[in-house]
Amino acid sequence: MKAIVLAAGKGERLKGVIDHIPKPMVEIAGRPILEHNIALLKQYGFVDIYINLYHRAEVIEKHFGNGENFGVHITYSHEAHLLGTAGGARRIADTLWDTPSRFILLYGDNLFLCDLSKIVAAHVLKKGIGTVGLHHRDDVRQSGVVLMDQENRIIQFIEKPGTNAVASHMVNAAVYVLEPEVFDFIPKETVFDFGKEVFPEMIRQGKALYGIEIAGNLTAIDTPALLEEARATTRVAPTETGM
Repeated sequence: MKAIVLAAGKGERLKGVIDHIPKPMVEIAGRPILEHNIALLKQYGFVDIYINLYHRAEVIEKHFGNGENFGVHITYSHEAHLLGTAGGARRIADTLWDTPSRFILLYGDNLFLCDLSKIVAAHVLKKGIGTVGLHHRDDVRQSGVVLMDQENRIIQFIEKPGTNAVASHMVNAAVYVLEPEVFDFIPKETVFDFGKEVFPEMIRQGKALYGIEIAGNLTAIDTPALLEEARATTRVAPTETGM
């Protein structure tokens, strides 16, 4: 399976804190977030990795090169303008893949310390178009909230409900296993987002999209306060990163 890591965003909410580097290169426990995530992918056998770039792309390319020093093979997709989470993935498939196939995708500016094999196994078992990794969050106002039936099939996806009351505290953990059919829901070279547009439309059309709760450390570094908290509390052993 190929892996897509999204690393093109500007990290606007950290402006003034990380202006000189892209958000995925923020260091946690002595290494950039993106390096932790690449090591996690390698640990679970994902060595063919595609990364989309836009903001301060040269910083990421200089650090990782072709991935050889990290035991993986990295191919970059340069965006002339930001295409969103889904638009960036579609561009990778269109320009870099001969034949799209099942792939795993994660957001490169979130720190993942979890078992990726469980979401893959759940996806293979359910045989849906996609499986979304989930985790519990008390404050869901800025998250993608997921409602599921008894079979863990997603029946509603609410992106950033704000102050609105919601019936679930299971939120999008920003790691997916997806079938190539998902690209049918993403226009070419168009700004498009999985949470806002793709997943809701797939559900509306009756496609089988499932969710699974992922245990482990899944940390979103969205604000200066969350960044400092993550730096103070995250400890990563070499065996956890695969490095």
